[in-house]
Amino acid sequence: MPASLSRTVRRRVLAVAAALLTVCGVLVWWLVPFGSPVPSGSVTFSTGVPTGVYQRYGKLLQQALAQDLPEVSITLKDSEGSQQNLARVAAGEADFTIATADAVAQYQRERRPGFERLRGCARLYDDYVQLVVRKGSSVQNVRDLRGLRVGVGQDGSGVRLIADRVLAAAGLTPVSDVEAISVGIDTMPGLLERGALDAFFWSGGLPTDAVQKLADRYEVRLLPLDSALVDRLHDVGGSTRHYRSAVIPADAYAKAQDGQPIATLAVANLLVTTEEADEDLVEGFTRTVIRSRDRIGSQVHPAQLVDLRTAVYTEPLTLHDGARRYYRSVKP
Repeated sequence: MPASLSRTVRRRVLAVAAALLTVCGVLVWWLVPFGSPVPSGSVTFSTGVPTGVYQRYGKLLQQALAQDLPEVSITLKDSEGSQQNLARVAAGEADFTIATADAVAQYQRERRPGFERLRGCARLYDDYVQLVVRKGSSVQNVRDLRGLRVGVGQDGSGVRLIADRVLAAAGLTPVSDVEAISVGIDTMPGLLERGALDAFFWSGGLPTDAVQKLADRYEVRLLPLDSALVDRLHDVGGSTRHYRSAVIPADAYAKAQDGQPIATLAVANLLVTTEEADEDLVEGFTRTVIRSRDRIGSQVHPAQLVDLRTAVYTEPLTLHDGARRYYRSVKP
């Protein structure tokens, strides 16, 4: 065989071999696991009362997680709110939850069981305190609630924590100066409408569906909680530092506000887990929370406020390592 032909054959053989190696490499890339393992297993997410924002947000997040983490089964579990949510996660009865920053700080301050295990995944949206009365009520401020029947939220809720503090800041003793009715947002609107309540507190994203539906069918109004009240709350110290002065926009509940903004206080919601939670799972969970913002926000408006730039600030909780890994991966 001439030398030139031999060289040509060798080149063709080498080209074919290189092509085969490339194909094999692609097949190995497809078939052999690499990088972080795909999260799998069962997860319980403790939410809130059926008509509250936590529950609606949880249901939509569950759908988004089913697409992003198909090997993970997500079970939602109703709760009374932030305080019960934290107790469940700390006790291992739930894997993830949502809770307000003040409830977290109080849980830590009281050194309740498992407080040191709690970790943050993301700062979500703010809850706004809403104090609702009938439109024709003579009540004009918190002090006017003395002697009246007031819905303050369930015992395990973040609403109860805030309601007691707001009443105290206004000079009222919650256990004696008002008739405190421990019911949730799924019950309070109906009780007010039937005349069984004179007012109720709610702390949630804007607008809260149950309050919106009440305002659409019944004449109610929102009472202002001014900055002086917030200042008195701050004077207490501790977990009250997580409250800030805020405004309920004029169009949040148009019929209940007569086109006027209402002064109030707000507190951040946090996505919470424990230090033992799998890093890959937490990273995936956090990624879905951020990426699904617009999709969920089209139905649950508070979710529109979830922001990658602020989500990393989970004070008073230490950021979970899995969440930190996600934020570092998307850092510009």
